[in-house]
Amino acid sequence: MKTSTESQGQASAAQLIDARIGELNDWRGASLARVRDLIHQADPEVVEEWKWSVPVWSHGGILCTGEVYKKAVKLTFPKGASLDDPSGLFNSSLEGNVRRAIDIPEGASVDEEAFKALIRAAIALNLSAPPKRARSKA
Repeated sequence: MKTSTESQGQASAAQLIDARIGELNDWRGASLARVRDLIHQADPEVVEEWKWSVPVWSHGGILCTGEVYKKAVKLTFPKGASLDDPSGLFNSSLEGNVRRAIDIPEGASVDEEAFKALIRAAIALNLSAPPKRARSKA
């Protein structure tokens, strides 16, 4: 499992995600742990990061973030509007032109194979994008 941390001496992203799952100690922690496992099944090379105080999974760019709310675990795909979603997993943030999200409320489950396919599609999209060029100062 690859992780990204901002500076030496800080907890690794994986440790921060483990701690977040552990502190939830309810269905939200179990749901976050399950989708984390599915992401790793879909992409063993995924990089775990901790940004904006939430788990972030990346490969060639951000795949998705894992926010936790009182009534749902939300997986936000920053390029979700560009992904095919034949199984209809996206059920939130549908009005935007770029992002899409999956809200998982208590008692709900995710179609595991469709979710892994969505992760793989997000990776393919990230890897197909031309690299960003550094801005020059004029």
